Parts: sequence; structure tokens; C-alpha cells
Amino acid sequence: MEFWLLPLGAIVIGLAILVWSADRFVGAAAALARHYQLPPLLIGAVIIGFGTSAPELAVSTLSALEGAPGIALGNAFGSNTANIGLILGLTALLNPITVQSQVLRQELPILLAVTALAVGLLWDLQLARSEALLMLGVFGLLVVWSIRQGMRDGADPLGAETEAELTAHPMPIGRAWAWVGAGLVLLIGSSRLLVWGAVTIAQAAGVSDLIIGLTIVAVGTSLPELASCIAAARKNEHDLALGNVLGSNLFNTLAVVGLAGSIAPIDTEAALMQRDLPVMAAMTAVLLVLGLGWRGRPGRVNRLEGAALVLAYVGYTLWLARDTLAVPR
Repeated sequence: MEFWLLPLGAIVIGLAILVWSADRFVGAAAALARHYQLPPLLIGAVIIGFGTSAPELAVSTLSALEGAPGIALGNAFGSNTANIGLILGLTALLNPITVQSQVLRQELPILLAVTALAVGLLWDLQLARSEALLMLGVFGLLVVWSIRQGMRDGADPLGAETEAELTAHPMPIGRAWAWVGAGLVLLIGSSRLLVWGAVTIAQAAGVSDLIIGLTIVAVGTSLPELASCIAAARKNEHDLALGNVLGSNLFNTLAVVGLAGSIAPIDTEAALMQRDLPVMAAMTAVLLVLGLGWRGRPGRVNRLEGAALVLAYVGYTLWLARDTLAVPR
């Protein structure tokens, strides 16, 4: 029993510091962008949307460096599934989400295409360094596109909601720089603590690091998105809530996985292709349909659909638990 206390404590403490520091880091980065007069739409689409995945990036990078590729992939793809099923579902249960931003309507099919790219590259259960660099290249193009969208003239609800949020939480420029630096240091330190605890438990329990990455690590690193989405939904900032999820999933799929694979080529389990990627792709396709609407139905996620997303995620988690228990020790 005493053996488990140290790694479990490392996971709990690592996650707590990770979530707290990520929130401070993203808030400070957004405040800096506002001080330097970047457009609110650019801040919402790029800095906040991608920035909420800072925990996933830190954890997956350290996992790849320490020879635990399963945690790197499980963290990224598990976070994507949790973002749609658990986080967006819970957010819609609290306050149904209406999609008004044209930028987000364009990001929905892009996310499905990026998901298809990830499935294609991992079809042979390997991610070569060249394939990882391709993902980073696609991410670079996506960033350029996002910046151009954010810099363009014209009103967009995502920009208006971001402006309101930044105005409500101003931060002096000196404090913003200090929090950006401190946030980065804490993100790296807490990620190292979390990865060590997760790898230790996986090895001791005879569970694959992929399962650990898909469950404990993925849900834990998605907590910043949960906090951001619920806070935005309570203020009726629907597009900001959805933007957090879309930006995070795009970043996870391309930048997080791409960086991990560029550090070291990744070999993964067949279960990733047979179970985890199909679930993630299906949830992404469902989100596309709900977000764009059909036959005159506006793009939205209502409470009933939110409940269905949560139930789907619970079913997926039970599937993971069953597969974990079925593995011979």
C-alpha cells in the first residue's frame, strides 16, 4: 500500500499544479496579446483556443522524451474524446451551446479532416518521424490560416466574446510577463511529476501506458478546458466555449502528437486503431453535424444532445475499463 502512495500523490499534485499553472499561463498570454493590441478574434482563436492544450503539450513531450509513447498518444487522443464527450457534453447540459461564429463553422470540417489525417498516418500502428513532421507542417499552415482569419476585418461573435472576457479580467503587463514565465516553469515541473507517477503505476499494475494516458492523464490535462467551457457557458459566451474545444483538439492532434513523434518514432497498440481513434473520429463527426446544423436547424448542442455526448463518453470509459481488466497480469 505504501508503494502506491508516492506515485498516486505525484499524479494528484502534478495534475493540480498543471491545471492551476495552465490557467494562469493562458490568461497571462491573452492579456499580453491584448496589451500589444492584437485583435480579439485572433486571441480567441489562436492564443486561448490553442493555449488550453499547454498541459497536453508538456505531458506528451516529456512522455516521449522519457520513452513512454503510449502516454503521449493516449493523452492527446484521450483528451480530444474527453473534450467533446465529457466537457462539451457537461457544458451543454448546464447551458445549451449555440454556434454563431463563422470562424468556428470553418474549423469544424477542418478538425474532421485533421482527425482523418491522424487515422491515416497511424493506420500501420506506427508514427514515423517524417509523418510527425508532416503533422507539424499542417499545424503550421493551420496557424497561418487562423492568424489571417483573426486579423481580418469584420465582426465575429468569437471576437466579441473574447473582448468582453479580456475587459472583465485586466492584467498589468508586468504581471502578465511574470505569469507567462512562471506558468511555463510550473507546467514543465508538474508534467514531469505527473508522467513519473503515471508510468510508475502503469508498470506496477501491469497496465499499458496507453490506457493510463487515455484515462487519468487525458481527463486530468483536459480540466483547463472544462473550467474554461463552463465559465464561458455561464456567461452565454457560447462560441468561446466551443472555440476552446475546437482549438484544443486541433492542437492536440497536430502539434502535440506531431512533436512527440518528432522526438522519437512511435509504435502503438492495435487497440488504438480498433477502439480509441474510431471513437474519437465518431465524436468529431457528430460534433460537426451538431455544430453546422442541417435542413434549417441552426448549429447548436442542446441539453439532450449534451446528455448523449456524456453517456457516450461514459460508455467509452467502461469499454476501456473492461479491456484493462481483461488483460492478463
